[in-house]
Amino acid sequence: MNNVHIIGIGAEGANSLHPRQLDRIYQSSFLAGGERQLSYFPDFKGETFVIRGNLKELKKRLQDESRTAVVLASGDPLFYGIGAYLSGSVEATIDPQPSSVQLAFARMNESWQNAKIISVHGRGITGLAQKIDGEEKVALLTDKTNSPDAIARYLLYFHMTEYDAFVAENIGAADERCRHFTLEQMAAASFAPLNVVLLKKNRAAKSWTTGIPDAEFSQRKPDKGLITKRDIRILTIGRMNIHRSSIVWDIGTCTGSIAIEAAKIAKDGAVFAIEKNEPDLTNAKANFQKFRTDVTLVHGKAPDGLDAFPDPDCVFMGGTAGNMDKLIDTCAERLKPGGTIVLNAVTIESMSKAHQLFKEAGFDVDMALAQVSLSKPILNMTRFEAQNPVYIICATRKEEQS
Repeated sequence: MNNVHIIGIGAEGANSLHPRQLDRIYQSSFLAGGERQLSYFPDFKGETFVIRGNLKELKKRLQDESRTAVVLASGDPLFYGIGAYLSGSVEATIDPQPSSVQLAFARMNESWQNAKIISVHGRGITGLAQKIDGEEKVALLTDKTNSPDAIARYLLYFHMTEYDAFVAENIGAADERCRHFTLEQMAAASFAPLNVVLLKKNRAAKSWTTGIPDAEFSQRKPDKGLITKRDIRILTIGRMNIHRSSIVWDIGTCTGSIAIEAAKIAKDGAVFAIEKNEPDLTNAKANFQKFRTDVTLVHGKAPDGLDAFPDPDCVFMGGTAGNMDKLIDTCAERLKPGGTIVLNAVTIESMSKAHQLFKEAGFDVDMALAQVSLSKPILNMTRFEAQNPVYIICATRKEEQS
């Protein structure tokens, strides 16, 4: 029998537990939990341990096999809880209670097997828009900063008004409160600190697949056309090797078209973009908002400004502004093993230089010359009009040998 038990406990405290679990608690010699959980057992006779940022110490104490121990956790210990942290190094028996999300969906009378569950508790909200966009049901674990009203204002910024909300506060406790909201109503309301937000799509919304038409993007005028055009963009995205959890850099983002397409793939990752021209920044921000992609955007001339970005899995260079040597050096130093850099060039000289620099940096390099012609009407007939040819240079960092 394991000497460690991790027991989930509901808002009703000791009353939420089975007699068998209560016996386990009172027969143990060591009881750990948050202050609220420990307060449910004032008559416990053994040693108590208050959990507050001291998990390494707790793990060490639980590895002492000479005593029986119980760790109290809220709801399901394996659902964003302490169970996952401890189970890798401590052999334990885990007894869960219903999680806050499970209880919230029950109060809403909605099935939840197809729900997207996201935690913004103690985490930044950046990137939440693309995680939510297109989902039918979403559960959000909140905190003091990312409260229901703040989440509503965030979603309204990205025009995600197809969602209505349900907020369950202090769920399972005597002062439990559950309410339905529109996003506008939720943005103006106040809430108890302990809450779960459920979102349900109740109206149709525009969706975008890879290869967004060029005309849909806000672009600089009168120099309209400073964009990685649709067909080239699709080829570029295909060569960047973007995964769902990728960290992506877009250097010289301009309209943000590559960053947007990347963010819709790397929903559980993050996209970081840099642009030196202020008019393009304005367009990029408008496009990020329209296409519901929360991208970190920096005003600067790369490689300046890249220090603030985490190391990338994928990099796109849409423009080098005369800094190709420094850019490739910086990206070569920062790119993760197995990562990919794609550089698009329109001149033979730039293509040749990029190929040489990538080779000198130890990358595997392959190139494609994309020549796209698009159909155009002429009277009652159709002709083809050629776009500028583009060299797509793809450089891949070799995997480190173990």
